[in-house]
Amino acid sequence: MEPHRWGTAIAGEAEGEHVSAAVTVIVPTFNERDNIAELVHEIGAALDGRVAEVLFVDDSTDDTIDEIARVAASASLPVRGIHRVHNDGGLGGAVALGLREAAHDVCIVMDGDLQHPPALLPELVARYERGGADVVAASRYIGGGDSAGLGTAVRFGVSRAATWLTKAMFPRRLWGSTDPMTGYFLVDRTRIDLDGLRPRGFKILLEILVRSDARIAEVPMTFAERRHGSSKASLRQGATFAAHLARLRFGKMSLFAMIGLVGAVANIGIMWLLTQAGMPYIWAAVIGAEATIIGNFVLQERFVFDDVRDDASRLWVRFAASFTFNNVEAALRIPLMALMVESWHISSVVATALSLVVAFFVRFLFHALVVYAPRRRRTDATEPATDTAAQRIIRVIDEQATRPGEL
Repeated sequence: MEPHRWGTAIAGEAEGEHVSAAVTVIVPTFNERDNIAELVHEIGAALDGRVAEVLFVDDSTDDTIDEIARVAASASLPVRGIHRVHNDGGLGGAVALGLREAAHDVCIVMDGDLQHPPALLPELVARYERGGADVVAASRYIGGGDSAGLGTAVRFGVSRAATWLTKAMFPRRLWGSTDPMTGYFLVDRTRIDLDGLRPRGFKILLEILVRSDARIAEVPMTFAERRHGSSKASLRQGATFAAHLARLRFGKMSLFAMIGLVGAVANIGIMWLLTQAGMPYIWAAVIGAEATIIGNFVLQERFVFDDVRDDASRLWVRFAASFTFNNVEAALRIPLMALMVESWHISSVVATALSLVVAFFVRFLFHALVVYAPRRRRTDATEPATDTAAQRIIRVIDEQATRPGEL
């Protein structure tokens, strides 16, 4: 279902104009009703005299979108709203939609909880207008910045650790950024590939910087305390961020491999425990394989193929295909393992590890090309023929194994 849009479309700025740039302020919201009136008032005051609009992309389950409409009626600048029925891509997906729907090319992304000070908007725009930057980020960690609004020492520590980890994984892309995790930034959308964004969770700036060659500048920000509502951060969001970071750095195939490695360790561990308890290694291998097949499927659903599940077959079909394939693969792999043990006289644990490595590529290609393939749609007889199986395999390896990274 398409998102519900309301508001008045606004003419964009003249092509090539950079002085006094017109601005769209994109605000993703989730149950932020009590903040809307004050936020719009402060944005209007900060951008007074400038061509600007506020575009809310709302995923709320309360009446936030109605409050946005009420406030828009008397606002000092144009206000539009998009209410998404499906929360695709989380906050990052909301921002990506806002970038596409914005009336102006210069877009500023900020949260709706008033922790991002609207008074900083003119400074972000002024830095952009001086030139030399496609992205201007509001940083908590440069001179004059302050992260006190994070609250507890634990939240501050987690934020800093995540920032250091991210910069360590992308040293070239992020060398000019002290706060790639900030949610408050300006971006010239003509300088990035909107279709290339694959946002998951909160950290859309990280996505933009990693997937583009955008030049970045920073201005200091004092991160304010939350006025109303509660933080959206959670253990689940942390797991989503970690998975997305791995996907950005290593590609989908490597994330699949990481989960496979976890499953392999679990498989070997289960097998070792059972053989230590006196069970024959063949039966121990069977039990270890079944346990890890189910566990791997759950993790792959959540962290590897979560972006294509909606277009793939139903859950039970995906599980049946994955479970059947992996059992067939295990049925072939375990006799091979037994052959290595009996004929080559190597450890059963080592044989299991070797056989799991050999099986990895076949598993990935089967899941990418079959389990999570888009549902078949009726096509016109005049349409060109689809790719061959070999072409599809090459495309999957090319798309998933090496993007985006820093190679």
